[in-house]
Amino acid sequence: MIRWREGRVLGTGREWPGAVELEVRLAPGPADGAGDGRGDGSGGGGAGTGGTAAPCRALAYTGLVGRPEEGDRVLLNTTALDLGLGTGGYAMVVALPDRLPPDAPAPGHLVKARYTPVQTAVLGADGQDAPTHGLLRGAESVEGMPVVTADLHSALPAVLAGAHLERPGLRAVYVMLDGGALPAAFSRTVAGLREAGLLAASVTTGQAFGGDLEAVTVHSGLLAARHVLGADLAVVAQGPGNLGTGTPWGFSGVAAGEAVNAASVLGGRPVAALRVSEADTRERHRGVSHHSLTAYGKVAVARADVPVPVLPGAFGERVAAEAAPLGGRHRLVEVPVDGLEEALRGLPLRLSTMGRSLDEDRACFLASAAAGRHAARLVGALPR
Repeated sequence: MIRWREGRVLGTGREWPGAVELEVRLAPGPADGAGDGRGDGSGGGGAGTGGTAAPCRALAYTGLVGRPEEGDRVLLNTTALDLGLGTGGYAMVVALPDRLPPDAPAPGHLVKARYTPVQTAVLGADGQDAPTHGLLRGAESVEGMPVVTADLHSALPAVLAGAHLERPGLRAVYVMLDGGALPAAFSRTVAGLREAGLLAASVTTGQAFGGDLEAVTVHSGLLAARHVLGADLAVVAQGPGNLGTGTPWGFSGVAAGEAVNAASVLGGRPVAALRVSEADTRERHRGVSHHSLTAYGKVAVARADVPVPVLPGAFGERVAAEAAPLGGRHRLVEVPVDGLEEALRGLPLRLSTMGRSLDEDRACFLASAAAGRHAARLVGALPR
């Protein structure tokens, strides 16, 4: 199940809050270094390179394992690297066996990544030992707060671009689900949005961890976003690295439909962002993705606003036609896209979805930005 390797740190690369990239030279693996030789296409070869001792790209979560330095021996999990995964194509640092970090006092009694070798104790905003417990114990509503739900993590910056274009300076909070990456530190997007002032904070829910606040469920995460962090608007999506199987129900994005239900039951205004593509080679994701049609058309039983971007030409007509059946359950809202591309290009980070840039799949990002624009228009009705 896990491919274990040892390695030696050759140097460090990019670094952002909670994570650092490394270049690591791998020691030969088990069975005389036998492996499949497949890499992720970016690290100089996979962990299966065995006896060639080729360098590879690795990632260390500094809050879990400490900060590796050049020359350190590292214990690695190379499973995702050997599988040739894209988003998850790192060798993951499990430990610095010769230089363990000092024991840190457990901040709370909420355990994330439970019963795995890397389970970690955090202070949950809804935990009984948290100063915010009393506040959340009595909280039953998010007071009409708009809640944008999205299938992919790559929608987050686009949603915020549209929201800030419509209502500059609004306070947006990201509520991270556990369908993708579990550590929030894996997301360079979140770090970049925070640095740019476009994202006020993040809340990690379920088994995900490492946000500004921790919560047990998406429900308590939304309540914490509103009442503890003072959010005007929340965006709910999984972390990087979604899981899909090509089957009608086997994809982590079904959680977007459940998030609509959670936002509604808490008295929020669900805004269901459509996953749209004009460039995906898979027909099931071309136009309006089957992920959106399933999550919002079958899983979400509560009523949401579904922003439909007004895109030009035949493709825009296709998107409108494919979104139309959702109108039997939700309120379809046509949203103009004027000015949104400029806002997207003005973001301080590179947009990418399934390896495609803004220029390669404009419709994808415009649809998410349209959802942000519509949600921002709803912010004005919030109690202050």
